[in-house]
Amino acid sequence: MTTAKPTRQDLTNRVSLTGKVTVNPVFGLVAPVTGQVRYVTVTTPTSTPTKPTKVATVVAKGKSHVVNVPAGAIFTGRLADDRSTVQAGMPIVSAKHVGYGIVADIDGAQAYKISGALSTVRAQITNGPGPFTCNVLGTIAALPGGVIPDPPAQQPDPSASPSAPPVVKAPQQNTTPSEPTGMRVVCIAPASVTLINGAAVTIEVVTESATNVLVLPVEAVAGGQGKGQVEVVRPDGTHETREVVLGLTDGKVIQIKSGLTEADTVMVPGPDLPPAQTTGEQGGPGVVVTK
Repeated sequence: MTTAKPTRQDLTNRVSLTGKVTVNPVFGLVAPVTGQVRYVTVTTPTSTPTKPTKVATVVAKGKSHVVNVPAGAIFTGRLADDRSTVQAGMPIVSAKHVGYGIVADIDGAQAYKISGALSTVRAQITNGPGPFTCNVLGTIAALPGGVIPDPPAQQPDPSASPSAPPVVKAPQQNTTPSEPTGMRVVCIAPASVTLINGAAVTIEVVTESATNVLVLPVEAVAGGQGKGQVEVVRPDGTHETREVVLGLTDGKVIQIKSGLTEADTVMVPGPDLPPAQTTGEQGGPGVVVTK
């Protein structure tokens, strides 16, 4: 019989993602509050912006909340109708980072785990630099296709002389609206990290951390989703199946929030259903098949 005793340690829950280095990745910006979105006309830049670009405001309870595309990125589309009501956290603008980025696709289960943990992201390039801190851009939500409206038509100047030559505007660089994307993490490596387009990357997101918590090997615990059972060995050698409340896990140990103390001893592996027994050639327990 193998046994284990609960111990205390710091515990971190991580989600690992597979990504790659990408040129000019698209990311989404969300509404900061629930309210009415009001877009502003954005002039196509002639060079990479070095300052944030105001692209919209969300008006709620008479107060305007500004939405800016960060420096180093350009506006690539509206994701909602102008003056429509949007919810807080809903993607309303798409933007394109100019230069190298790291992109990792995620699924729905991973999205709910990491949605509130994007401030702690590290990356490791396969057979390359790392690990290093990766600065996340925008949201992980899937994006619809972006829309860039035509600029307003130029109105003639009524004070201009009829014989004056028409004013010719300098041509502007065209910006292509963004295409739809799935759920993904987009982050930017430090400038000192050498990147190669298409290189494979492993991204690690720290979702939760706990300090000096009670843990057991995962093999000693049956159950999940916050509830479990362990097989406690009493001092007289008899056994007791006990309910426990579970917390974080790193895949090797799992946090025991309540139900055990450091003085307890548990069996490894944990409790499980007994194997099915048959009393005949066919059928389940208690079923006898006669010929």
